[in-house]
Amino acid sequence: MNAPHDSPAVVGSPRPHESAALHVAGAAPYVDDLPEVQGTLHAALGLSPVAHGLLQGIDLDTLRAQPGVVAVLTAADIPGANDCGPIVHDDPILADGTLHYLGQPVFVVVARTREAARRAAALAAQVIRCDALEPVLDAQLAHHRQQYVVPPMHLTRGDARAAITTAPQRLQGEFSLGGQEHFYLEGQIAYALPQEDGGLLLHCSTQHPSEMQHAVAQALKRPAHQVQVVCRRMGGGFGGKESQSALFACVAALAAARLGAPVKLRPDRDDDILITGRRHGFEFQWDVGHDDDGRILGVELQMVANAGFSADLSPPVMTRALCHVDNAYWLPEVALHGYCARTNTQSNTAFRGFGGPQGALAIELILDSLARKLGRDPLDVRRANFYGTPEHNPERNTTPYGQVVADNILAPLVDRLVDTSEYPARRAAIARFNAASPVLKKGLALTPVKFGISFNVAHFNQAGALVHVYTDGSILVNHGGTEMGQGLNTKVAQVVAHELGVRLERVRCTATDTHKVVNTSATAASTGADLNGKAAQHAAAQIRERLAEFAALRYGGTAEAVRFQHERVLVNQQPIAFEELVQQAYFARVQLWSDGHYATPGLHWDRERLQGHPFFYFAYGAACAEVVVDTLTGEHRLLRADLLHDVGQSLNPAIDIGQVEGAFIQGLGWLTMEELWWQPGTGKLMTHAPSTYKIPTANDCPADFRVALFEGANPSDTIHRSKAVGEPPLLLAFSAFLAIRDAISAAGGHRTDPPLRAPATPEAVLDALAAVRGAV
Repeated sequence: MNAPHDSPAVVGSPRPHESAALHVAGAAPYVDDLPEVQGTLHAALGLSPVAHGLLQGIDLDTLRAQPGVVAVLTAADIPGANDCGPIVHDDPILADGTLHYLGQPVFVVVARTREAARRAAALAAQVIRCDALEPVLDAQLAHHRQQYVVPPMHLTRGDARAAITTAPQRLQGEFSLGGQEHFYLEGQIAYALPQEDGGLLLHCSTQHPSEMQHAVAQALKRPAHQVQVVCRRMGGGFGGKESQSALFACVAALAAARLGAPVKLRPDRDDDILITGRRHGFEFQWDVGHDDDGRILGVELQMVANAGFSADLSPPVMTRALCHVDNAYWLPEVALHGYCARTNTQSNTAFRGFGGPQGALAIELILDSLARKLGRDPLDVRRANFYGTPEHNPERNTTPYGQVVADNILAPLVDRLVDTSEYPARRAAIARFNAASPVLKKGLALTPVKFGISFNVAHFNQAGALVHVYTDGSILVNHGGTEMGQGLNTKVAQVVAHELGVRLERVRCTATDTHKVVNTSATAASTGADLNGKAAQHAAAQIRERLAEFAALRYGGTAEAVRFQHERVLVNQQPIAFEELVQQAYFARVQLWSDGHYATPGLHWDRERLQGHPFFYFAYGAACAEVVVDTLTGEHRLLRADLLHDVGQSLNPAIDIGQVEGAFIQGLGWLTMEELWWQPGTGKLMTHAPSTYKIPTANDCPADFRVALFEGANPSDTIHRSKAVGEPPLLLAFSAFLAIRDAISAAGGHRTDPPLRAPATPEAVLDALAAVRGAV
């Protein structure tokens, strides 16, 4: 292979997001910004008024008589499969027979205007006839009744029960963890346009165009090649547009196919939240055996997730939760039990971290409580339980699921953060502050992260890309990943520019399109740049090699010695402008486009035994957070956060730092303020708008926010030895929650473990304070 280049770094430089200028100018078109084709109709969904019931009928005549209504569609109008479940076929597009949750789509109104469609759909409670049944709204109740969307999962190593009963000390506890609404800025939307010969073009805000293509083709009973799904960009996804965009895609496509007219479906925020699922809430119970120094000897943990009414992605979410209970720690004997409880609520789904944050938080809570019980600094207990390395304690570096932790950088990373965050001095200063402050209490916590990167399903770990070089030297790239603001297109363009030795400005990425790169995986599991970057690199490398062979043939020397650098090609000591060589190659009939493909090597997974090598590598990080809690009101403020995160050799430090900051704040919202509440009895989600569901604002960011990247090459052969950055930093927010716990503990002289639930709202903090003070 010829040497690629010695250009000034394109990869590794802090380039702005490829659409940044368009974003700030309001010129970056999203699906709803696309010019509407003449004759476009608008759809709205009629939602179930009950959380559980038997559907007896719909007064369609009343709906059809509403002003502007063109058609009303129900499950009976779907020609193919009435299902959009990604794994288990238990997720109807439109309700048929049984009503599973309040807010479930039952019918579709298609009208000449969006307002007319919404007004007619709002009559759902009047036109739907049903027999109400008792709903199950609580995951623990569903667990007690053994109502699950999939069979329970168990991950074991050794004899945990024996290790716990024979351990010098024992710790038992429980914890309630709430879910989280995605609250993407751009809501769910699909715009379907009939094409010639039975074809359908679908503009959809989705992280998984290929799955939308598949779901629509199945619903319409058409071959996949008749359905084209396009996504140029999303206004956020966070996992909420991985599987759950399928319902909206299928409805818009159904209406367009039935009426032979373009149809757009854009629910408002309230309906979006009432229809779609979110991050799974979890209930934990644990029993732990440990020694006098705080080392865990055995742990048994029960995790009950609120899956909602259908399976959706709950099985792999629970799998990843089980595989992240260890987080950064060696757990010699384990018995981990995962239950996906079926309730009459929205079907919960993927959310940044995909179960990993829930599983990892459990062990952090356990170690925090264990340290408090022993009267030791939690950081010391964490360090005592760290995984070993091949050089030090190699017998302590295998996960409960059988994968060796071969790239462990936890100790040096945490050591650096301890120094840069001034952890020991601040711990002492906070103790002095709390001793003199009866009302305001400060807390401090430093927590590590180890997060596995890859899809748990091996065949999802592949990607494709197309690279076109035009005769003027400009370059067009198309790949199977989707851009949702995370900078994937920017990174892929950097990779291609780097490979061909040209300026980044020469490269342009186009919309994700199922008619270009096919059979793609979701842009999820933090694999977007890993997979699509490698695929694009493969495509660009083939073009580079062809150009090098042509240059050597024309100018002498060998292809291996040709170098692409500084917008020029150096061949036989002669520099040639890149576009000049491209033009010459075109006249010589050299192929100037190529496809690329990448499949992550070395992955295997036994989903029955929950054993194998599911992750290509691990990403690491650590965070130190300091909070102050008002013990009279339960309010808190995050005063300072120090984040140190491992991204390998960063493809783009500016984008990566932004991802770390954003993930931390999103995790902070989940654990401290974003509370979901269903009305008892009716099962209506009452926190369905920003008036009642509170996400973090700029005011919630710490005034002192220090973010740094822990640079170092990824030992695994990733794209330019970088590491994924989308999901792992969300777990850094554990430090803020545990700092609040530390402050509450200080109110009771650190003699009682605070029973603080998440999110740590003022009400939750006051409840924990009352328990701590009552126990003193």
